[in-house]
Amino acid sequence: MKPLGEDVAEQLECVPASFRVIRHVRPKFACVCCDHISQAPAPSRPIERGLAGLGLPAHVLVSKFADHVPLYRQSVMYAREGVEIDRWLLAKWVGHGATLLQPLVETLRRHVMSATKLHADDTPVPVLAPGSGKTKTGRLWVYVRDDRASADMTPPAVWFAYTPDRKGIHPQQHLGSFNGTLQADAYGGYQAIYETRRVTEAACWAHARRQF
Repeated sequence: MKPLGEDVAEQLECVPASFRVIRHVRPKFACVCCDHISQAPAPSRPIERGLAGLGLPAHVLVSKFADHVPLYRQSVMYAREGVEIDRWLLAKWVGHGATLLQPLVETLRRHVMSATKLHADDTPVPVLAPGSGKTKTGRLWVYVRDDRASADMTPPAVWFAYTPDRKGIHPQQHLGSFNGTLQADAYGGYQAIYETRRVTEAACWAHARRQF
């Protein structure tokens, strides 16, 4: 028989995520001469004395903030796979994850605030109010540097900041180290920033045209 070529057929398949238990075995050795016990140090954990490895809290964070899957739904999804993880524990992992990511967030903030031009805006976000059965309105502030349109090779970046309300003190604190041109809407909280003379206002045409 001689080969005459081959036919290839492809199918798109889904392989569900799986949970694994990673065991770190550290043998102990005793010296019979000096009564000394030797053992390799334990591997570091993302959460001290925590059960979760590095990938699981990362998956929880991405599911919650990027895919908008609430923690109580994640808990139900994991239970279907035979892994019981309470909602309160997932919330604790989110808090630890925020702590671990704080150095990266701070580096990103410094990079954004070092620009000479920024775009700023804010949007309301519903936030659960435990015990009331309702939600309250928080605020998500966004600060963007992106000069690619003017052939600048500096990497663009976005820094987000959350506050429980829309008081003007929040953007004033966020932009405390910024010097340059700020493009934003006509929100009055920015006025105190312009009055410092270290920030130049670039008013939004879309908001200006609304008046006439």
